[in-house]
Amino acid sequence: MKYLILCVLCFVLTARPGWSSEQTLEHDVVIYGGTSAAVIAAVQCHRMGKSVVIVSPDKHLGGLSSGGLGFTDIGNRLTVGGLAREFYEKVYQHYENPEAWTRETPDAFHQKNIGWRKMWKGENTRWVFEPHVAEAIFDQFISENNLPVFRDEWLDREHGVAKDAGRIQSITTLSGKVFRGKVFIDATYEGDLLAAAGVSYHVGREANSVYGEKWNGVQQGVFHHQHHFQGLNVSPYKVKGDPSSGVLARISTEALPPNGTGDDKVQAYCFRMCLTNDPGNRITFPKPQNYDPEQYELLLRIFEVMDPMYVFHKFDPVPNNKTDTNNHGPFSFDNLGMNWDYPEASYERRKEIIEEHKTYQLGMLYFISHDPRVPKQLQKAMQEWGLPKDEFVDNGNWSHQLYVREARRMVGQYVITEHDLLGDLKSKTEKSIGMGSYGIDSHNIQRFIDSDGYVQNEGDVGVHVGDYRIPYDVIVPKKEEASNLIVPVAASCSHVAYGSIRMEPIFMILAQSGAAAACIAMDDETSVQAVDYKKLRARLQADKQILEKSQRLPDPREQP
Repeated sequence: MKYLILCVLCFVLTARPGWSSEQTLEHDVVIYGGTSAAVIAAVQCHRMGKSVVIVSPDKHLGGLSSGGLGFTDIGNRLTVGGLAREFYEKVYQHYENPEAWTRETPDAFHQKNIGWRKMWKGENTRWVFEPHVAEAIFDQFISENNLPVFRDEWLDREHGVAKDAGRIQSITTLSGKVFRGKVFIDATYEGDLLAAAGVSYHVGREANSVYGEKWNGVQQGVFHHQHHFQGLNVSPYKVKGDPSSGVLARISTEALPPNGTGDDKVQAYCFRMCLTNDPGNRITFPKPQNYDPEQYELLLRIFEVMDPMYVFHKFDPVPNNKTDTNNHGPFSFDNLGMNWDYPEASYERRKEIIEEHKTYQLGMLYFISHDPRVPKQLQKAMQEWGLPKDEFVDNGNWSHQLYVREARRMVGQYVITEHDLLGDLKSKTEKSIGMGSYGIDSHNIQRFIDSDGYVQNEGDVGVHVGDYRIPYDVIVPKKEEASNLIVPVAASCSHVAYGSIRMEPIFMILAQSGAAAACIAMDDETSVQAVDYKKLRARLQADKQILEKSQRLPDPREQP
């Protein structure tokens, strides 16, 4: 009898969730990722009556939108509708509350953002915000819709995707949890699920010959922004002008191939740093554990030939005396050449890359603040800045999200290229599921020595585009590879086209549209490739998604 009771007790204990080494959960839609796109896709599925789960490798939801990118890269804000706009409306509602302004008044903030203030006139959206505010809104989306989220759950990239006849049946995480679903959505920046599922993808720049593009591949001598050394004549050698003395840190000696040549290199990453100059909320920049001042010798050379205060050019203000600090200039917070292996790297290697990026950026801030060789005006100004006490409080006040500007890009039903963005292939961009408008923007990829013996950057491209439609086939793989997978973030784009599409509002737009398509595919018992576009379009329009130029929202500033 005692033996029987003991057996029953053991069965009960091991049957409890968390006690089993393998726990299976089943939902209509399984979303892998913790980005803004993941949250938006889950809300759309819930609103369409489907059971949905978010399986997030991240502990914090929102990706870059809650990770420091609070000065939104938006393009034409009047093309942003649906749940993406609902997010920015919630930001507006938050800052309409006087209690939200803990460190400065709204008027003081708006004086620092005159351009934005004019743009916002008459609108109920805000596009500039603090990281913790964005995260709270994403968490609000989760709680309001009672959405299940499994955080810190990492896909088993080697053995974690079960498929049958071209359909994904389940995914398994490293903890042993199994998530079964009818449709899966890869909402990661890295495209980890699509790769593990055997879907075609590309890493790096295609040669211009692949899609007949102009701005893909190597782009030596292209200086579209101010992130270059052109005209500065800075020597790359430890002893100026002497190649035998060796090369300064962070400069490659590799010769560049001809322009337009493809490679497997990706544009530079950085952290979008949230900094503050508010004495009551400021933590002095700490010295990184592996701090090496030699990594910034090139920066001193630049200070000799240009105004060192350029360092502050992209300290973009967000509320309460904080910033969204981005890269700017020939040597800045972009960590050129140190991320090329990130897209395909193991989780362990990615952690090393992320930590190296943190050391590089935090080390630069410490270097400018403390090294005696830094111009005094700059040093004094930088010493007024630090990390905010009230942001990223469980991560040493440092962002939890590296800016993965580009990693894997799916090669799906249709690959959108610069021709689509520049209006050369209007007939190809049918079946619109949303609009893009941000210019083509690739950050630098490498730093090299040019034919004149000076240091130079390569890979920065900035090309203006108008409002353009994004076709449904960009977010679905080839049917034979996966008939029930949607990919709204690592979407099917050439490197150049991704330079425009890789913006947080666009990821949210594509996620909502992709989630709607997933629900329709389930209702009609068909593949995601065969979704009835008329049904999808009707649903998206009902959900206030903007699909055409004629549907753009009116500009309140132009109203009588």
